[in-house]
Amino acid sequence: MIFSLAVTRVDVANYVNALFEVYIILIFVYILLNLMFSLGLRLPYARWSDILLTFLRDVCEPYLRIFRRFIPTIGMFDFSPMIAIILLYVADRIVVNAISG
Repeated sequence: MIFSLAVTRVDVANYVNALFEVYIILIFVYILLNLMFSLGLRLPYARWSDILLTFLRDVCEPYLRIFRRFIPTIGMFDFSPMIAIILLYVADRIVVNAISG
């Protein structure tokens, strides 16, 4: 049985684009869950919410921490995730266009 894998530059570009999009979605989910949990919507003794929030914090915080060092919070608003997502999207477009040619 012969498998024919068509791995072209467009396929690689689509894969890289999907990775960027998944990371952007993870950041959105992390921000929304953080907001919900800070408003007191966490179930008491809910193990699944702790596991989910810990995973998202371990994945998203290293990237967001870079921007939190340079962008101060204004009152109770933290604009660093918005800037981080915008720069991630710009990097996505640049990298995907460079790969696909």
